[in-house]
Amino acid sequence: MNDETRATPNGGEARPFVVRVADRVQRLPPYLFAKINALKHQRRREGRDIIDLGMGNPTDVPDPVIVEKLCEAAHDPRNHRYSVSVGLYNLRREVARRYERRYGVRLDPETEVIACIGSKEAFSHMCLALIGPGDTAIVPAPSFPIHVYAVYLASGNVISLQCTPPDQFLSQVATVAQQLYPRPKALVLNFPHNPTGTTVERDFFVDVVRLARRYEFMVIHDFAYGDIGFEGYEPPSFLSVPGAKEVGVETTTMSKGYNMPGWRVGFCAGNSEMIRALATIKGYYDYGIFQAIQIAAIVALRECDEAVRRQAMTYEQRRDILVEGLRRGGWEVEKPRAGMFVWAKYPPAWHHLDSMSFAMKLLDEAGVAVSPGRGFGEAGEGFVRFALVENEQRLRQAVRQIHRCLRTEKPLARDNLSVPA
Repeated sequence: MNDETRATPNGGEARPFVVRVADRVQRLPPYLFAKINALKHQRRREGRDIIDLGMGNPTDVPDPVIVEKLCEAAHDPRNHRYSVSVGLYNLRREVARRYERRYGVRLDPETEVIACIGSKEAFSHMCLALIGPGDTAIVPAPSFPIHVYAVYLASGNVISLQCTPPDQFLSQVATVAQQLYPRPKALVLNFPHNPTGTTVERDFFVDVVRLARRYEFMVIHDFAYGDIGFEGYEPPSFLSVPGAKEVGVETTTMSKGYNMPGWRVGFCAGNSEMIRALATIKGYYDYGIFQAIQIAAIVALRECDEAVRRQAMTYEQRRDILVEGLRRGGWEVEKPRAGMFVWAKYPPAWHHLDSMSFAMKLLDEAGVAVSPGRGFGEAGEGFVRFALVENEQRLRQAVRQIHRCLRTEKPLARDNLSVPA
């Protein structure tokens, strides 16, 4: 008898044991970025230099004062105990102070702010707190994957609407909310948008609040890239408009502007009932962030506004190098006003390849990893996303290698791409 079978009471062999996963897991599609990651790792094992512009994983380091505070706090034995799932009060108070200082928003740190293990966890558990079987959420398309799949994991349904241009997106939201029964329970927003870089002005959120009141849906705004604006553009906070706290919440993170992605520090702020629901979920799931990290985050929020501004300027310089370089090679690409990504339609000569095949070609032949647009849903087909996480020299090198790769007069058929098993 092998390990995959079990004996029956009469001595015979039973059927192989079958693991029956939940329907919510079965609803998740294959992870499209897995092929890119597998080939990237294979090429690096072979000694290839791969310029990785695929994942929005900052490579710059936090301000030294943040790291020094972490080390100091880590030496305090008291900080190695369990923390609290909602975050230290002093950290939540510092978040509230930053909102008032930067956006003119007054928040009660006790009831309207919660610390989370990154904004992704904040968003996912908020969906779990609000969405259930039969509930529907409207999500912008193309979509950062968690905006769709967190709803699915909560057993809800998703309606994806093209988010560009933003005014047309809101018009579609109104149409869906008016015609769908039962009405959508939640509207997911993400501006500056990942992956397209689409931005909005503050009046956009005024219209969002008006629609939310009329059609009685809740709003979850993912503001992960709010710290990164270019050429004087300041991404507006959803919470900065009148009535926003009555209808929704906003998630933020210290991963981008503060260069603390691996630290996993994020926040959710806004409607107190929604915050309470999230706190209830988190109370069952975790014991909060390592306390030394929270203490260092307090120092970052209190002392590092200038470092955040410098980081935004760094991303702006990288944006200019990449966009101008791609345009010289015939790419159709706009300069984003914010965020850490460039969303680009690849040249017409290669439109016979879908975005996954095109991204595999760039990785295999140019040594440059990018994210295929299809990974963000059907609306992303024909595009690839570049993350501005490499320095200026590496970005120039990436552009040269891409141009050299695409100069061939015989575009590579997708069947000839080298993809690891």
